Amino acid sequence: MQIRPIQPSDNLALAKIVRDTLTEFGANHPGTVYFDATTDTLFELFRQPMSEYYVAESDNGKIVGGGGIYPTEGLPEDTCELVKMYLLPEERGKGLGGSIIEKCFQTAKEFGFKRIYIESMPELKLALKVYERFGFNYLDAPMGRGGHFGCKLWMIKQL
Repeated sequence: MQIRPIQPSDNLALAKIVRDTLTEFGANHPGTVYFDATTDTLFELFRQPMSEYYVAESDNGKIVGGGGIYPTEGLPEDTCELVKMYLLPEERGKGLGGSIIEKCFQTAKEFGFKRIYIESMPELKLALKVYERFGFNYLDAPMGRGGHFGCKLWMIKQL
């Protein structure tokens, strides 16, 4: 398994993984990345300075998921957001998601961020447990202006 920066050719496979995962967990509702136009153009989205998206690719070249960091509008200057963390079902529970998260933490620190923020949903219980294990704490309200009103859970971690 390889974890590498996103390439333009990854857009289609990643958009499918994001939307299929949200559908799988019944979280494919308005106000989520399911309906974001940027979900179809992740490579272009992550050309934004202080952002990075990592793709997990199997040894046979299959895209199996990814995740990244993004300086979401309205967040404090020292805070980025962990975004679009999705894996194919057969790759979950093997530590791959944790490897992507660790890579995101490392990159966030290199960019000078001190905190990392997440917006999520109760439907994504498995992901929430992973975030808790990585030291994220729940917040009472959202931060920033990411526009995902369908996300009802917010978390933060000091880096």
